[in-house]
Amino acid sequence: MEIRDDRIDGGKAFDWGRTSAEYARYRDIYPDMFYSMAADRGLCVKGQRVLDLGTGTGVLPRNMYKYGAVWTGTDISPEQIEQARILSQGMDIDYRAVSAEELDFPDGSFDVVTACQCFWYFDHERTMPVLSRLLRDGGRLVVLYMAWLPFEDEIAGRSEQIVLKYSPGWTGAGQTRRPLYIPDVVYRWFEPEDSENRDVMVPFTRDTWHGRMRASRGVGASLDEEALARWDAEHRAMLEDFPERFEVLHYAQIAVLRKR
Repeated sequence: MEIRDDRIDGGKAFDWGRTSAEYARYRDIYPDMFYSMAADRGLCVKGQRVLDLGTGTGVLPRNMYKYGAVWTGTDISPEQIEQARILSQGMDIDYRAVSAEELDFPDGSFDVVTACQCFWYFDHERTMPVLSRLLRDGGRLVVLYMAWLPFEDEIAGRSEQIVLKYSPGWTGAGQTRRPLYIPDVVYRWFEPEDSENRDVMVPFTRDTWHGRMRASRGVGASLDEEALARWDAEHRAMLEDFPERFEVLHYAQIAVLRKR
């Protein structure tokens, strides 16, 4: 499904379905501490029903399944949901291809709603009252995010420069340590409860980092075949300057909001 949003990449079209195979293979990169940021707060654990928005290939439900919650994952991309189902074989996770704005579960269906790496994509004016309705009284909205730090990590910085050469309007570039993006409209329906930021080193090989970059919005989800081939060659050549194995500096964030 092709998406255009003036807030993102200057309105350049992108389609996660075009990179779902790479996404499934290369974007399951979060360390255990990322998931424990939620679980240690008693969120997404046994006895809770959790709705994961923008679930992609089901990274959050799959990796937090061991904590015992009952998971439902939704995503606007049918191709992403297909990969999620393949990767979740043997797990009882309900996946549905539907946008966050069009959720139609019964009132009070969930104890927790999570949004990992996707919160800025939503139409918050439409989505927040829906999420409030779907959560039980006292339910939580949990926003999670992890990004590399290109101004402090050489590999991340050089990789970004190559992406920007082919996708100059890519708004995924230039991340720094800053508060999670929570639009003002969210506070009509939710009140802030807790937050945390942590630095973390994430291990990669040349191949897995290349795959991680390729499975991004500014590359595999938006470049045409010719541009993608040129990006691929240039990025692989750049990685020859570095060891086969390395770590990339990231920062991880969580924000917990309680239903009003």
